[in-house]
Amino acid sequence: MSRRSSAVERLRDQLYGELLDGTYPSGSKLPNEDEMAERAGVSRATVREAVTGLVETGYLTRRQGAGTFVARNLPRRHSLDQSVSYLSMIRDAGMEARLILVDYGVQAATESDAAALAVAPGTQLMSVERIRTADGRPVVYSIDRLPLEYVPEGEHDIEASLYEVLERAGHRVDGAGAQLTPVVAEGRLARLLAVEVGTPLLHIEQVDLDRDRHPVMLSSEWHVADAFELHVNRRRAPERPPPRR
Repeated sequence: MSRRSSAVERLRDQLYGELLDGTYPSGSKLPNEDEMAERAGVSRATVREAVTGLVETGYLTRRQGAGTFVARNLPRRHSLDQSVSYLSMIRDAGMEARLILVDYGVQAATESDAAALAVAPGTQLMSVERIRTADGRPVVYSIDRLPLEYVPEGEHDIEASLYEVLERAGHRVDGAGAQLTPVVAEGRLARLLAVEVGTPLLHIEQVDLDRDRHPVMLSSEWHVADAFELHVNRRRAPERPPPRR
């Protein structure tokens, strides 16, 4: 991760927290770029990029010739290109967040796990099953698998952030690839998420990468579709030159 990217993410997260704790009330105007840059000790370009990320996710709005303002109604949405934790997302929406540990243990990597994590089949993996609840309602069920060698001694009873566990092992997560698929709840999934069989869910299969672009964790997640709005910011692809004849 570049030094500038880190500064952008830190400032964006700081502004995001200030929007949600009322530092900048709904409808209020943000300070100008010069003031924000001086306060945060960063460049105007960093401020502009951090603010743009929050505009794209609906937390801020720009008014031509007037400045940048806090949205009137902060959305219960989560951008999948940002690394906001689900527990933080729930709390920021004004709801009580809770993490329930369903099961954990050590298992051998299957062929598909091994391919995703770039390890040999049979490699020992730590597997952690958890549920996140919002005001007591289950909203996300996940299964995370990571090589056991990345789990420090004495941390096998994992209930905290797995990103922190990986960072302590020298594998700070710096990116991810994810595949999103609409599914319906059946059997055990319906019971775990306390929904009726056939309820729409969003399934996310994600591989987290460290700074060296090495896969370090494989996650399977099931989100109750009506709990939060999940979205992805997309940019126009650069135009390709016409083919030579």
